[in-house]
Amino acid sequence: MRHNKSVNHLGRKSGHRKALLANMASSLILNKRITTTVAKAKALKSYVEPLITKSKDDSTHSRRVVFSYLKDKNAVAELFRTVAPKVADRPGGYTRVLHVGFRQGDAAEMALIELVDFNEAALASSTKKEAKKTTRRSRAKKAEAAPAAEAPKAEAPAEEAPKAE
Repeated sequence: MRHNKSVNHLGRKSGHRKALLANMASSLILNKRITTTVAKAKALKSYVEPLITKSKDDSTHSRRVVFSYLKDKNAVAELFRTVAPKVADRPGGYTRVLHVGFRQGDAAEMALIELVDFNEAALASSTKKEAKKTTRRSRAKKAEAAPAAEAPKAEAPAEEAPKAE
């Protein structure tokens, strides 16, 4: 039984697992989204989110700690320069895992893992929906009351004019 064993070993020894997660985290930070299996995506989520939280404090110590996990100078620079300022006000939940189907060769369940604040399509749709919702509510009562009151006045003279002729 697996009671109180929270780490998914991914069928690898610890050195191989750490290297795999470090490489996947670097790819995620540099590319903002990657496609992998669901198990690896879930393991990567718990691996990379503390690093993103650590990157909010741009100090030499936090850079060294993050570098000890990622082992990629370019990924660390990208994390501290572009990712950290964008997620500065977010209290957590920096990544999103989306299930995308099954792999052709072995039918492994695949997932897309992405950084939440870097998906422009989702950000644009969420802001549009919010803006639409507020304008509809504020204008709905005024729009229904005003045209209903004006419409009979405008129609009445038009109907009376042909009758008079």
